[in-house]
Amino acid sequence: MTNRNVLTACGIAVFVLGFMAGNLWTTDGVSAQGNKVFELRTYATDDGKLPNLNARFRDHTMGIFERHNMENVGYWVPQDTPNTLIYIIAHDSRDAARENWGAFREDPDWPGIAQASGVGRVQVESVFMDATDYSPMK
Repeated sequence: MTNRNVLTACGIAVFVLGFMAGNLWTTDGVSAQGNKVFELRTYATDDGKLPNLNARFRDHTMGIFERHNMENVGYWVPQDTPNTLIYIIAHDSRDAARENWGAFREDPDWPGIAQASGVGRVQVESVFMDATDYSPMK
């Protein structure tokens, strides 16, 4: 299976999971279980830009997330998918996520950091998830 096929399969899986997760939300944007919501994000960079993206997250982005009420849960680089960063952050609710991302985009430090990092174009996929009743992380 080629990397392109793996990425396509992952994209389809993310879409299906996103669709399924979307049906778990109440109308006020709070998780159906009343817990925080987790956001799984996958970033695909151009060849050779992943070190820049990792440095940007390590040195700046994680701190800006915290300033805007986003909880850093974990960050991963897939072994078989080059130029990819996967991470999970948590928000108090789906509505809070919308507000948090709005504040992040308006953060006065962000444009300069993004420009200086030299990352360039990034393809982003986002899926909101609820923890199951048996999940150790809620």
